[in-house]
Amino acid sequence: MTRPHVLLLDAAPGELLHRELERLLGHGLDVTLNLRRVDDRAGAHAAWGGRVGFTDLDAFDEAALVEEFRRGAGYHAVKSRGGVPLRAAVLAAATDPGRPARLRVIGRAGAGTDHVDLAAAARHGVTVTHTPGSNAAAVAEFVLAQLLTLTRGLPAHDRATHQGRWGAPTTPPRELSELTLGIVGLGRTGRALAARAGALGMAVQAHSRRPPAPPVRSAASLDALLAGSDVVSLHVPLTPQTRGLLGRRELALLRPGSILLNTARGGIVDERALAEALRDPAHPLAAAAVDTFEREHAAFDSPLLGLPNALLTPHVAGMTRTAMAEAAVRCADHLAALLSGRPEGIPVATPSATPSLAPSATPAAPPAQADS
Repeated sequence: MTRPHVLLLDAAPGELLHRELERLLGHGLDVTLNLRRVDDRAGAHAAWGGRVGFTDLDAFDEAALVEEFRRGAGYHAVKSRGGVPLRAAVLAAATDPGRPARLRVIGRAGAGTDHVDLAAAARHGVTVTHTPGSNAAAVAEFVLAQLLTLTRGLPAHDRATHQGRWGAPTTPPRELSELTLGIVGLGRTGRALAARAGALGMAVQAHSRRPPAPPVRSAASLDALLAGSDVVSLHVPLTPQTRGLLGRRELALLRPGSILLNTARGGIVDERALAEALRDPAHPLAAAAVDTFEREHAAFDSPLLGLPNALLTPHVAGMTRTAMAEAAVRCADHLAALLSGRPEGIPVATPSATPSLAPSATPAAPPAQADS
C-alpha cells in the first residue's frame, strides 16, 4: 500500500527539524522537505538523505507552489508553519483528479487558518487542521514584553545610552499595577495573558463570547472595553466578521495615553487608521506594538513603518522553542490521524466556523474566541 505523501513547506528550525521529521516518519508517512527555509541544507541532506525527499521552492510564490503540486506524483497532505497562502489556484492544482496523489489534508503548525481559502478547500474535499493553543503561553509572554517595552520607553533609553546620553524620563511612567488591561477575545492566549497580567497586579477586563472568570471583569461591549482600558490587547481570529474590527471610530474611543497591542492578525486593525492615530499628538492613542500585519514576508509593507511610537516585530510572538516544538509535533499527529481516517478530537476549520463579533456599544454577540 502506498504511504501518504506529505509536503513539508516550512519545517521547524534548527534541531526542531529533526524532531518534526522523526514524528512524521514515525507515523509511516512519506515526506518531502522544502529546503528553501532550512538554514543548514547540507546538514539536512546528510542527515535525512534516503529517508525523505527534497524540493526547493519559494512557498509564497503561488506559481511555484502550483507547479510543485502539478509535477511528480503529487501530495496527500501539506504542512505549513508560517501561514503560506493556500488559495483557490493552489488547491485546484493540488486536487487535480488526474494526479496519482490528490491533496486531502492541510496542516498548520500554529493557530489560525486564515491563510487557507476554506471555501475552496471544502469544495475540493480538503480537510484543514491547525494546533490551537500550542503557542498560547509564548504569545502571552510576548505581549507582556511589548507592554513593558512601551510603558518603560526602552527603545528610546537604549538609543540614548548607546549614544552616550544619560538621563531620566521627563514624565515618569506608571507601573503596571496602575493600568487596566482590556483583552479582546478570551481563547487560550487571552486567558493565558489575563492570568499573567493579573499576577503582575493589573486590573483586567475582557470582551469575549466566553464569560470571563473572576477576577477578570466582563466588558459590556467592545466600545466599553476600548473606553475603559489603558492597554488593549487583541486575541481574536481573523474572520470576515473581525476584519477591520478596529478602525478610526474605534481608535478614537481609547483612553488618553493608551496603548494598543496586536499579536493576533494584521487585518483585524486598519493599519492606515492606526498610523494616522499614532502620527496625531492629540489622539488618545499614545503607542502601539504590532507583530502581525496585513502584508507579510516578501510582500511586507505597512504605513506604520518609521513611526517612533510603533513597536514593530516580524510575526514572532509565538516562536519559542517549546511552542514551536509543540506545534510541529501536534501538527504531525493531526496529519497522520486525518490521513488514516481518524478525525476524532482533531481540530478542523470549516468555512462556517467564523463566529460573529459585535463592535458597537449596544450589547450583542461578543467576539469570537482566539485560540492562538
